Amino acid sequence: MVEDESTSILFDTGPDGSFMQNASAMGIDLSDVSAVVLSHGHYDHCGGVPWLPDNSRIICHPDIARERYAAMTFLGITRKIKKLSREVDYSRYRMMYTRDPLPIGENFIWSGEIPVVAPEAYGIFGGHDAEPDSILDEGVLIYQSAKGLVIITGCGHRGIANIVRHCQNITGIKRIYALVGGFHLRCASPFTMWRVRRFLQEHKPEKLCGCHCTGAWGRLWLPEITAPATGDVLRF
Repeated sequence: MVEDESTSILFDTGPDGSFMQNASAMGIDLSDVSAVVLSHGHYDHCGGVPWLPDNSRIICHPDIARERYAAMTFLGITRKIKKLSREVDYSRYRMMYTRDPLPIGENFIWSGEIPVVAPEAYGIFGGHDAEPDSILDEGVLIYQSAKGLVIITGCGHRGIANIVRHCQNITGIKRIYALVGGFHLRCASPFTMWRVRRFLQEHKPEKLCGCHCTGAWGRLWLPEITAPATGDVLRF
């Protein structure tokens, strides 16, 4: 849940309806939120959509519902195909599909599609004979604070550097105050980790809050990262 004085946004739902129980425990009525923003189509980020109240306003990329899989390989041989998407009936909701940046209230922006010069595949579309999936539908939520940009990611599949540059370009704001969310570093190579670390040292975000797929490996390379957990409240 992300909010300021005038706008409230549910960013991703998780894999099931547990978020509804959490919201109830925190006294939050999700039928009153300004919007639900879905970062991308993996089940652990949008699998809980069926538990949302009818007529919820959902903002996401038009490719959100594509079937996606991960190929589990050993010695170059595919051993197992794991489904990463989940069938969701979006017809009950007020859907806003967009590849372009979209303002939400006064201070929030949905990033839209994040350009990547050389996208890295993470999984595949379809079954064994399928095209690589570079998670083109991934977007992030941007909060324009007085101290700089607060960038909230789901997984960071498109790359932290690409995400930051895109957010800077569409807002015209260069100062990065905070990066919050999944940074997709748990299986990153040492070279990738070195590049990410160097990029962050150049941009000097004041706060790095890495959770989800950031992983212990990411926190080892970036010891300045804090790891928020369910129930924590972050104020910017």
